Amino acid sequence: MSSDMTVPGVEKSSSSTRSLLLDWGLVVLLVYLLLVAVSLIGTGFKAAAGENARTLFAFAVNPVAGLVIGTLATALIQSSSTVTSIIVGLVAGGLPVGIAIPMVMGANIGTTITNTIVSLGHVREGDEFRRAYAAATIHDFFNLLCVLIFLPLEIATGFLAKTGYMLAGFVEGAGSMSIKEYNVIKPIVKPAVHLVQDALQHGMTEMTAGVTMIAGGILMIVVVITMLSRLLKKLMVGKAKEMLHKSVGRGPLSGLVSGTALTVFVQSSSTTTSLIVPLAGNGVFSLRQVYPFTLGANIGTCITAILAATAVTGPNAVFALEIAFVHLCYNVFGVVLVYGIPFLRNLPVMASERLAERTAQNKVYALAYIVAVFFLIPGTLIAFSHWLGL
Repeated sequence: MSSDMTVPGVEKSSSSTRSLLLDWGLVVLLVYLLLVAVSLIGTGFKAAAGENARTLFAFAVNPVAGLVIGTLATALIQSSSTVTSIIVGLVAGGLPVGIAIPMVMGANIGTTITNTIVSLGHVREGDEFRRAYAAATIHDFFNLLCVLIFLPLEIATGFLAKTGYMLAGFVEGAGSMSIKEYNVIKPIVKPAVHLVQDALQHGMTEMTAGVTMIAGGILMIVVVITMLSRLLKKLMVGKAKEMLHKSVGRGPLSGLVSGTALTVFVQSSSTTTSLIVPLAGNGVFSLRQVYPFTLGANIGTCITAILAATAVTGPNAVFALEIAFVHLCYNVFGVVLVYGIPFLRNLPVMASERLAERTAQNKVYALAYIVAVFFLIPGTLIAFSHWLGL
């Protein structure tokens, strides 16, 4: 009997293991490219807008305008964490808290456009696209509902400002916790983004390079999600699927905690929710399982502004802390009230399912939705507020 003989079952098992490791390695690479793509869009906007990026906030002269500016700024910069940190800085520089509060509400709405872009990676698959689009837009509808409830209440009573000020009083005087020490994702994606940025800036104006990065980031997201979707269909079986379900799919509380923890770790609710959308599209998670996970992302993203606020010194330091805690309270109260009341909880589910069904039948709805939420409605609100003399 030859010593070179191999056992067929062992050889097959070894080959299968290598193939599995390669597939998971490719998943890690694609997730990394997704993070780079999202970062490219934000960096591209900053490069294209230059010093004018910060002037976006100068138009916030009343609560309605503040809401609109927060929405548009976050949709463009692609990071609610960045926008809320900028708002903290503006409050430290003298921006009234009453104007800043609607701006952080708007930041919640603006950050959800990333999910919609990610869901377009499934656009060629009917049912898959419907599930992914519903998972992407449920975040939108929840945040819109929260604004409709809490903005009028805040204007009438100031309860968020009062709660935030009270919490700021407990923390004021604590040592600075610079956000730079806690950012895990930025050092990972920064080299790749800088490589692309440096390559484009040779022979291009800064604005052209910025626009190219934005377009390239969007295209990369669509390509990455298409490839990731196919891989996850094959890999999300057995133990891998079971582990995910233990953290996200076990129940609403587990999903909420998972979304919060992951967002605190990556410091980007856009990234967190963008990673869950393909899993929803592939049927790994249902819409109702994704729902509390996205709400956890809303809460987790607040850590950035709080840490940034602790670094503020001077007479306005307490107000910087106040707006950071307002952001946290707003998201926590939103979860407690909207998700806690069955009637309100089901409204975002029904709205996202109906929109996804219509969009799956006619892709024009996807464009119409983005234009309406991020352009027509904000424009109408500003016009209405001017008409009322706000």
